[in-house]
Amino acid sequence: MNNDVTIQKPLFSILIPTWNNLAFLKLCLKSITKNSTFNHQILIHVNDGSDGTLEWVKKNNITYTHSEQNIGICWSLNLLRTKVETDYIVYMNDDMYVCPEWDKMLWNEVNKAPDKLFFFSSTLIQPFPCGNKGVIAPANFGEDTESFQEEKLLKEYKTLPHHDWFGATPPPNIVHRDIWDLVGGYSVEYSPGMYSDPDFSAKLWMAGVRLFKGVSDSRVYHFEARSTTRVKKNKGHIQFLLKWGITSGSFRKDMMKKGEIFDEMRLCNIYHKKLRRDIFRSKLKKILYLFQDGLAKKLWE
Repeated sequence: MNNDVTIQKPLFSILIPTWNNLAFLKLCLKSITKNSTFNHQILIHVNDGSDGTLEWVKKNNITYTHSEQNIGICWSLNLLRTKVETDYIVYMNDDMYVCPEWDKMLWNEVNKAPDKLFFFSSTLIQPFPCGNKGVIAPANFGEDTESFQEEKLLKEYKTLPHHDWFGATPPPNIVHRDIWDLVGGYSVEYSPGMYSDPDFSAKLWMAGVRLFKGVSDSRVYHFEARSTTRVKKNKGHIQFLLKWGITSGSFRKDMMKKGEIFDEMRLCNIYHKKLRRDIFRSKLKKILYLFQDGLAKKLWE
């Protein structure tokens, strides 16, 4: 790929859905301006915006889309896609703070990729334990904008031990716009968005993507200020199972090797024995869910 980057020209289009989370959004955009190596197109979808977000993005001449109510992650991202001007789409949450050279490290991986069939994630630093080997946690530099220890993070983020990892899925992530369009963006049937991330990865897998890599040197602090506590969640784990015939956990463990140390020699390895076992278990779960759903409908009638 072409290594000639003009700094003035936006390199990535960064899509950020937000829902009345202005303090975090301001900090997120501040970090992009302060810590990015390259210039990027910033695109914000404002859900509701009654906390002043809508007025703020207008005042600061930020390109945005708007919905009067919260329409969820999937609709928001797909709306923002209509504003994209670059070849590379980055999806980022509003409660994230990007560390220096986060974009340079992703760009290095893009340039090493043999074609457009890639999906890269930055490595998250999170304050609380999460059980995900692809995440640096616990590493608490603050749980909100008031307690955020920015200087401490900037001094220490590089020293936190980690590694490149298999199974890129969570934001911030980057994909070529042609591949985004090939799979049709994020699936709106998952609205407001639970399990839309692994579903997007599954669609990429079906489209032939095998290079799912988490980039250790691209680091982003994630406050985990979840807007999901304010919404009625979709049953995404059931939707994923019914759509793909396998649980999200099995797909990510058996096929994507979630969180394991990245080794290019093992790129196309699939844990076939575990996969066959988990597909059988998934079929049983699918039958159970369908039975329960049918029984519930009969009782309702």
